[in-house]
Amino acid sequence: MSNFLAIATVTAALKRVLQDAATQAVAGALVRPGRPEAPANGNAQDPGIDLYLYQVTPNAALRNDDLPTRRDDATLLQRPKVALDLHYLLAFRGDESALEPQRLLGNAARALHASPFITSNLIALAQVEFPFLATSDLANAFELVKLAPLALSLEELSKLWSVFFQIPYNLSVAYQATVVVIEGAETPQSALPVLERRLYVHPFQNAFIAEVASASGPRQPILVGDTLVLRGRQLRHDPMHVVVRGIPVPPSSATDTEVRVPLTVPPFPPGSLRAGVQGVSVVHPVLMGVPPVEHAGFESNIAAFVLRPRVLGAAAPTSSKVDLTVDPAVGKGQRAVLLLNNLPGFPPASHAFTNPPAPAVTTTPSFAISGVAAGDYFVRVQVDGAESPVVLDKSDPAFGPKVSVP
Repeated sequence: MSNFLAIATVTAALKRVLQDAATQAVAGALVRPGRPEAPANGNAQDPGIDLYLYQVTPNAALRNDDLPTRRDDATLLQRPKVALDLHYLLAFRGDESALEPQRLLGNAARALHASPFITSNLIALAQVEFPFLATSDLANAFELVKLAPLALSLEELSKLWSVFFQIPYNLSVAYQATVVVIEGAETPQSALPVLERRLYVHPFQNAFIAEVASASGPRQPILVGDTLVLRGRQLRHDPMHVVVRGIPVPPSSATDTEVRVPLTVPPFPPGSLRAGVQGVSVVHPVLMGVPPVEHAGFESNIAAFVLRPRVLGAAAPTSSKVDLTVDPAVGKGQRAVLLLNNLPGFPPASHAFTNPPAPAVTTTPSFAISGVAAGDYFVRVQVDGAESPVVLDKSDPAFGPKVSVP
């Protein structure tokens, strides 16, 4: 690996190679690192080579070689490193009548083809010429930097000169230096050596939930206090959890095709259940270590069901307000809607009154009403679209729930 001076070291070493070639081709020719410049006051250009690093790109082969660099807790696992390819433009200047640019190009191409590597000797000479590169460790890199010509089209060359330099064109070629790997200076935290190796082999269990229902029967509403029934395949495992709204709980019973979990407290923490659309999944953790500790294992698909609220009662309503008691509680940010419908025997009428999102958790939402004629009404509540059930059969003891608006 190399430190941050690697790019500058490659440029300095390349300048050294080109300087020897330029001197052999044209006496007094100089290599100048930097962008090509127009001659001052229209004077003839001194012979030489402009060496310009015009582009740096990630190396395709090594760009992801350092992943991952950090652990789950963000501590450093290994020093980060970046692999780069350097793109250089070599512009040749001099007396065109004496063919100096072409002579410089010919000898430079010969030299770079004959020795297409940045060797440790070149790096040492560059460090002598540029003392600020003394701490560069490019010579210790695991791979020599290689030089290769780039085939730039006429359009690409014209863009370089017209956009980057905006000066008259000089004879020029492009070379690529690959690969320069720059390593960070951070010190990774070294883990303790492994005291004992343990190998765990588990068959892949693709648990799948095909149906979610209430133990009360098919097409019955799912309410707090019911037992949730999950049907599918490969559901049973030891250990296992059923996850509802991100809360893992143990099932009351489990087979390969059916898992049951009560929607009660416990196994759910107090106040954790909310009405609305819920996601449920089956998780099969993996026990590892001594003593065994649960680790992330396999998880089924996430199935959806609607947990419907229940109206437990209503305080004495007035012509302007109805106070309800509901289960589960309306959570902070949930939207509740009161629905009123006339009982049979009265002229059909329906009303809906919406509360803003609840500012806090409450089991007794209050609804302001208006324009409701006196009489008896079926009462329902919607919480985030989940609607409480109502019994319309007069012969059923659970007929209702109802409220009487004075």
